[in-house]
Amino acid sequence: MIIPKNFNAPAITQAAQTVWSHWQSGQVLKALPEECRPLTMAQGYAVQAQLPAVSGRTVVGWKIAATSANGQSHIHVSGPLAGRLLSGQVFDNGATVPSAGNRMRVAEPEFAFSMAQDLPPQNTPYGMKQVMAAVASLHPAIEIPDSRLAPFTEAGEAQLLADNACARHFVLGPAAPDAWRELDLSHHTVQARVEHGERLRYTREGTGANVLGDPRIALTWLVNQLSALGLTLQKGQVVTTGTCMVPLALEPGDRVSADYGLLGHVQMTFASEAPTEVPT
Repeated sequence: MIIPKNFNAPAITQAAQTVWSHWQSGQVLKALPEECRPLTMAQGYAVQAQLPAVSGRTVVGWKIAATSANGQSHIHVSGPLAGRLLSGQVFDNGATVPSAGNRMRVAEPEFAFSMAQDLPPQNTPYGMKQVMAAVASLHPAIEIPDSRLAPFTEAGEAQLLADNACARHFVLGPAAPDAWRELDLSHHTVQARVEHGERLRYTREGTGANVLGDPRIALTWLVNQLSALGLTLQKGQVVTTGTCMVPLALEPGDRVSADYGLLGHVQMTFASEAPTEVPT
């Protein structure tokens, strides 16, 4: 990845180390230190690119934040943001996900794609047909985002990117039947339930149209964003494309389930106490 000329390598590393140390301690930042604060999206992505090195974790996939107009307005950004899914932050279907230190306290049902082949950078934009031909499988999924920036809604695009586009925890459901390829995902409905013990707290509904108009459009955006950054979306990596409904507000101990109809079902529990994270 090319480092922006006006933002040198020591500043990038310092910013990444600051972000990661605050993730480890659970502390929050109003803003990154002025001497290493990214001011542009390119600088924010440059900081994010160093998070695997400073954390000692590997990139297992990607997330897309702010794939709806409401989401973009909420965090005051001009468009979607890409973030890295890091090892140790991805959980299996039905897992109990840590709640300690999570200030956002929301769950986001999402359409996720697993890749069958690499999509390297290229000079011309990828088309959706080309991108979808590289997909191995579709999965129902739930993202549990968070940020070290307070308030994250005022941090701006550059700092949100440095903070990994609010990537925190992620639950990957089982692969959907192959018939998903014949569906119009923009019209596909998802039903979510939030329960606490035996009590149903509330339900919510969403559709694929809330994800940049179609989850496949969102995936294509991500591929082209990585290409512009000189990065390859790699075989075996997972891309979760953004929430398909208004995020589900959580309390510790809540159980979340999302029913994607014939595409399958995914669920998780937001821990009453923080369990140990298990790397994937």
